[in-house]
Amino acid sequence: MNFAFSEEQEAFRGQLRRCFEEHAPTAAVFRAMESSTGFDRALWKRLAGELGLPGVHLPEAYGGQGFGFLELGIVLQEAGRVLLPSPVFSTVCLGAGAILNAGSEAQKRALLPGIASGDTLATLALLEPGGDWDPESVQLAFEIDGGGARLTGAKRFVTDAGTADLILVAARRQGTRGLDGLGLFVVRQGAPGLSVTPVEPLDATRKLAHLGLSRVPAEPLGAPGGAGAALAKTLDQARAMLACESAGAAQHCLDSAVAWARQRVQFARPIGSFQAIQHKCAEVLLEVASAQSAAHFASWAAEQDEGLPLAAAMAKSFCDEAYLRASQENLHIHGGVGFTWEAEPHLHFKRAKASETLLGPPAFQRARIARELGF
Repeated sequence: MNFAFSEEQEAFRGQLRRCFEEHAPTAAVFRAMESSTGFDRALWKRLAGELGLPGVHLPEAYGGQGFGFLELGIVLQEAGRVLLPSPVFSTVCLGAGAILNAGSEAQKRALLPGIASGDTLATLALLEPGGDWDPESVQLAFEIDGGGARLTGAKRFVTDAGTADLILVAARRQGTRGLDGLGLFVVRQGAPGLSVTPVEPLDATRKLAHLGLSRVPAEPLGAPGGAGAALAKTLDQARAMLACESAGAAQHCLDSAVAWARQRVQFARPIGSFQAIQHKCAEVLLEVASAQSAAHFASWAAEQDEGLPLAAAMAKSFCDEAYLRASQENLHIHGGVGFTWEAEPHLHFKRAKASETLLGPPAFQRARIARELGF
């Protein structure tokens, strides 16, 4: 088993890094934060055309590049470094993942090429009022209506719901429990009975919205009520990719802290010469290196479809905490400068806090780890 990246994968990483640094400097991130969409759709189309970004892990039969989760993990790592203002997580990891895992062959051929080309944006709506990130907590009901379905209920904190063309909604057949009776349904933006209410997020680089659904017409993905296992798999794949994003962002926070410690002078010496600063950086280095290993293993597990629930929960839990620690120490080392609106460190701290709760916080993931290990 070789966990080193190939020359082609490292070349791909280098190409992504150059492109993202060019198109997503800190000034562009701030502009995107202040916009209603949170990203530039023209840039997203350009990234789709030049790099094939939305279709990296999609099969060529559906318009994708035909790579896998290792390459998609590299995309998320590099996107996390610069806080790339884009719907890559919501559209590729959540939306496309749900279609791949739950859709029929006809639905995949109809929906995925638009995502791969950058023309279609998608997201997944799971969390509900009073619920958690376990698919078994879904209570939103569906009823069959002819060849389609009707959805009634509410969803909370849906990533990029305001800009998504397709919203994949998790719903349950009345009277069922657990993964039984769970379905995934395609809801089109602007469907009758659908309300999308933007939410002011802690992390302004990732837009959120609440959904209200009142007998909203929807298309079942696959068999109605038969998507429980596919939904659970989609969430674990997305957790692995979110761990990659956090690991890449944590590395950037460490690099930023070290660079600042080398140039910031106090008492006629760079602050990096003080032992307290050196200890902070050394401790963060240990956590970041471990987080990268956990994220890479989760990517491999997603690629091989082997041991994914355990690997994803471990990576999400560890990378959440490593990113938060790295972003906090980066703020501390920058001092008052790091808290100013124009500086970057506070953006990573807010992303780290928001990512910690997305798809389940560390305590939730550790409970899943205990269940997977039989405790």
